[in-house]
Amino acid sequence: MLEVGAYGPLPKIGADGRTPMRVYARPFDRNDLRPRVGLVLGGLGMNAALTEEAIRRLPPTVTLAFSPYATQVALLLDRARGRGMELLVSLPLEPTGYPLNSPGDRALLTGISSAENSERLDWALSRFTGYVGAIGALGPMRGERYAALGDRLGSLQETLQRRGLMYVDPRPGATTPAHAWGLAVDVVVDDPPGRLSIDRKLGVLEGIARERGTALGYAGEATPVLLDRLAAWAGSLESRGSVLVPVTVLMRRPDATGERR
Repeated sequence: MLEVGAYGPLPKIGADGRTPMRVYARPFDRNDLRPRVGLVLGGLGMNAALTEEAIRRLPPTVTLAFSPYATQVALLLDRARGRGMELLVSLPLEPTGYPLNSPGDRALLTGISSAENSERLDWALSRFTGYVGAIGALGPMRGERYAALGDRLGSLQETLQRRGLMYVDPRPGATTPAHAWGLAVDVVVDDPPGRLSIDRKLGVLEGIARERGTALGYAGEATPVLLDRLAAWAGSLESRGSVLVPVTVLMRRPDATGERR
């Protein structure tokens, strides 16, 4: 499931056709017909204490997105895998407000060549292994400027597809990815990051799931307040008739029509 890359091991589809997004997926009972709610927690790896707390306190059905800039995360990744949590790579894509909002010196940018962006994508994908896909967000930055260039975003998705990876678009209201298995988030639950706002957004997320059958939330930056609210919410979700699911349960096939989900 791996091949040698210029910066480290890169995921690939196995000789038997197995894909990383299936091999590393968390099992789920597809006969469970309750409204399905997924949650991706990003901004992980840079603060080891908060990352460890998230792994320890949150249900294993929460999906974790790690920054490619994080170092010395092998133990944290092992603990997350040990709990059966699905992992994503956070991709540093050019956001609104760039360069004041900077996604780092390895970011994929609108003003550099496609070849250089491809090289930077390979770098990000080689930072660690055992993940099901990537999300186009780095913490609270959600890559809006990069995603606005359809050809660049399409090329990124095609690369992920060739490697057997899914793509999560962190922009609420975005279309289902056209060139890769995946989906777009419905709600950013920590924007703004206050306690009352987080609780309200989680309620909105549940409402979408009850209405449509599925919903996906994204939280961009792990904080003590966020972890408290997520743990309390997740612990009582099933009592309200919904079920928390890993992100691979919600992913859809590529949608070349560009239609909303």
